Amino acid sequence: MDNRTIWETARRQSAVDAGCRPEDFLRTDNVVVPSRADPGARRYLTLPFDCHLISYGSNIVASVQPALSGLVRRYIDRYPAEHCFETPNLHVLNDGLQRHGLRVCFMAEYFLPDLSLLRPLSCPYETRLLTPGDFKDLYLPQWSNALCEKRKQLDVLGLGAYDGQKLIGLAGCSADCGEMWQIGIDVLPEYRRAGVASALTSGLALEIVKRGKAPFYCAAWSNIKSVRNAIRCGFRPAWVELTAREAGFVAKQNQ
Repeated sequence: MDNRTIWETARRQSAVDAGCRPEDFLRTDNVVVPSRADPGARRYLTLPFDCHLISYGSNIVASVQPALSGLVRRYIDRYPAEHCFETPNLHVLNDGLQRHGLRVCFMAEYFLPDLSLLRPLSCPYETRLLTPGDFKDLYLPQWSNALCEKRKQLDVLGLGAYDGQKLIGLAGCSADCGEMWQIGIDVLPEYRRAGVASALTSGLALEIVKRGKAPFYCAAWSNIKSVRNAIRCGFRPAWVELTAREAGFVAKQNQ
């Protein structure tokens, strides 16, 4: 496992998710493809997409329903790639989508580890490696980023920090697809700002690499604490995604 392998793995997975080719993310011109379901896609994605944009920095790949291909093509070709994922330009896309009963819903930044920077970080508390058998009683609100109750079968590995016998921090990873495992992290409020999150995140990332998988980390742009944690652990920005969903779905999320 090296940095090149990890990035190639990520682009292959993004290609499966979007229904394009891995090399499409390296082009300088934008690409629009019809979205389709694929059994190899990340498990939490709802496919086929209505409108889904991905950028690794040089262009945008748009995976869309055919009826939206013209609208989306005009949008992504009108503005620089980086501006297509932010306001005010984003209002242009949202206005067009609303005529089709859709709205911009999810936006996130994804991080991959730089293996020259990824290293064990000290934790002020004892840490223990956890496997699925240890997760049974941990599907609780305080561990909802590290573990996913709706997809328990995907939770494959964890690293916990303990104050005596009390679990005070948990990093977990889910096997969201064949070659990549996603890391989530939770630390109890009274134990934060002590290096627990970074120690658990980096430690779990190293365990994932040992198993021949590529770790990845996701955060909202506005979640500064989470982004700082990723960078502190040796992760670096890799790609961004934007997903539109039905207006009714968006309204329900806002209740």
